[in-house]
Amino acid sequence: MAARAQVSPARQAAFRVLLRVFEDDAYADRAFRAAADGLDDRDRALARRLAFGAVQRVRTLDHAIETLGRRRVRRLDPPVRAALRLGAYQLGWVEGVPRHAAVNESVELVRSARLERAVPFTNAVLRRLADGIRELLDRLPEGTPAAAALKHSYPDWVAEVWWRDLGPEEATALMWAENEPPERVVRLVRGELDGVPDKDLPGAWHVDRIDEKAIAEGRIWPQSRGSQLAGLAVGARGGERTLDLCAAPGGKATMLAGEVVAVEVNEARARELEAAVARVGARNVRVLVADGRALPEEVDGFDRALVDAPCSGLGVLNARPDLRWRAEPLPELQLELLRAAAERVRPGGTVVYSVCTVNADECEHVVDASGFEVDPALAREWPQFRHVRRPEFLQTLPHVHGTSGFFIARLLVG
Repeated sequence: MAARAQVSPARQAAFRVLLRVFEDDAYADRAFRAAADGLDDRDRALARRLAFGAVQRVRTLDHAIETLGRRRVRRLDPPVRAALRLGAYQLGWVEGVPRHAAVNESVELVRSARLERAVPFTNAVLRRLADGIRELLDRLPEGTPAAAALKHSYPDWVAEVWWRDLGPEEATALMWAENEPPERVVRLVRGELDGVPDKDLPGAWHVDRIDEKAIAEGRIWPQSRGSQLAGLAVGARGGERTLDLCAAPGGKATMLAGEVVAVEVNEARARELEAAVARVGARNVRVLVADGRALPEEVDGFDRALVDAPCSGLGVLNARPDLRWRAEPLPELQLELLRAAAERVRPGGTVVYSVCTVNADECEHVVDASGFEVDPALAREWPQFRHVRRPEFLQTLPHVHGTSGFFIARLLVG
């Protein structure tokens, strides 16, 4: 009898993440932290790539499994489903993984789940996938929103929104970009680091690796250039008062000069925000636990406000692999928050409205509905990030700028 394959720690961890995300509705990043605990750097990196890649690509993976395996994925036992997805992802997208490792170790994951009866089926399907998945993927069309959504593994509604807002060519390019790893950029808080300073954004650095020790010591903050641009757009200065209405996790709040009131409605997230503020030494930031739409009366008279509103997150899907399967637009909430912030800003002050999404319904349409006057100076300050169709605003796009997708508007309070 041939020796059974030993399942690598990285594949075991990735398998556990897939089970937690799709069977228990766990968040991928939290499931990964638990599953990868104790792994060395190499295994951790591989586990992350396999787990997050399979979560991102699950729609296309399931299509391949059903087409080549001739069995409905939803009718399979959860461990079989997870093992097939993990194996199929390696066979379809990961270069350098030996075919036998992807097949045999996935089979052993089913065996280790005490599903011996499902081992022959799993083995047969994986061998069909090994023979045919690359050709199947290559032949998938992408000429319509529905076809592109299947090929690149997005919900149909996301493809339809991008087709509407960007057109077919750019929508497809954005789909490709949001399936690639995100940029590795940090904001330098203090001290020095190994990296390359960004040519556009002061304080942004491109690095080869994220230094966890430097994060713990408050010397750097992992933060995309799109996110940092939103903080810089506020233009907060010493001697001014700024309201950050949706402040957690704190990346933008801790960028702001002057007195800052950072609001967070969730108590647990507010505690994390307070810890982050203390870690980076932002003594000018005071955390307030409150609903931004119903602040205490005395929270008033600000020179500036930032509304980095909750949103569908369609600009950060490559950093949050499961978000595409949870995302929903929130234009009504966004408009309420924007109007609430403006009420707390003195006449002549400004409000920056930003969202990390690529969806006109949550971006320019919210600003238009607010009725506020747009500050034209913002686009002059950052011409390289002007919104193509609405040049009074800023927009970063993953397939154009290589960073997270952000919409940014600065509005005047009369």
